[in-house]
Amino acid sequence: MRETASGLGSRPGGGSAIGRRWPLFTVLAFGYAFLYVPVLLLILYSFNESRLVTVWAGFSTKWYGELLRNQQLLDAAWLSVRIAAVNASIAVVLGTLAANALVRHGRFRGRTGFELLLTAPLVMPDVIIGLSLLLLFVAMQQVLGWPPGRGFTTITIAHITFSMAYVAVIVRARLARMERSLEEAAMDLGARPLRVYLSITLPLIAPALLAGWLLAFTLSLDDLVIASFVSGPGATTLPMLIYASVRMGVSPQINALATIIVALVTLAVVIAGLTMRRPKGERT
Repeated sequence: MRETASGLGSRPGGGSAIGRRWPLFTVLAFGYAFLYVPVLLLILYSFNESRLVTVWAGFSTKWYGELLRNQQLLDAAWLSVRIAAVNASIAVVLGTLAANALVRHGRFRGRTGFELLLTAPLVMPDVIIGLSLLLLFVAMQQVLGWPPGRGFTTITIAHITFSMAYVAVIVRARLARMERSLEEAAMDLGARPLRVYLSITLPLIAPALLAGWLLAFTLSLDDLVIASFVSGPGATTLPMLIYASVRMGVSPQINALATIIVALVTLAVVIAGLTMRRPKGERT
């Protein structure tokens, strides 16, 4: 009888626990809906027959065909992708070097100033960064004759300036938490520091490098304010073109292009997740 009574007494407690959790689930559901329902609506309206992006007139894929014939939009997208790829690759290299200097070399002369300069782009407004870089490029062109005008080169340099700061923060956190026993063992066995870094350190921080590259690529692809300052005629990025087209009314071609970008980003994230997943036998 006591066991039965105790068993019956435990049921209300379990039910109350579930009752306490449903507000959390509700808030979580509303949070995900707030983030992803607009994206789903954008994908849905990319198949809209109507020229008006807010009026549904039936299913159609014609705007994808119109997108492929819009050379201006394709050129802007290709320019943004090239800038983002070059920016992310260089930012990963520079950010990794900066993180190594801060984590592995302890106290050195000028460390405080170096940290301040490295983290400044994280908190500085984009308007200030864009204006200061514009003045720098104008002065360099007058004194050195380089860069010749403003376009791909100036936008890429500007994006590297703030992207490497984000990469340095990510890689620095990974290096600070990483055990150095494997590196020390390899050096004890006679491996040179460069060999240790390439064979042991880089594979261990590879997830942070990949995360930094993807973040730098996304930040570059999304930037509007800084690119507006340092770009010139004939160098219009995709965000700049979309922002300019909003004044005349958004075309459904923008929805089609955004859907393609979402599909490519989702595919890249899935591939990255599958690549970085370790076999079950290697998990500890």
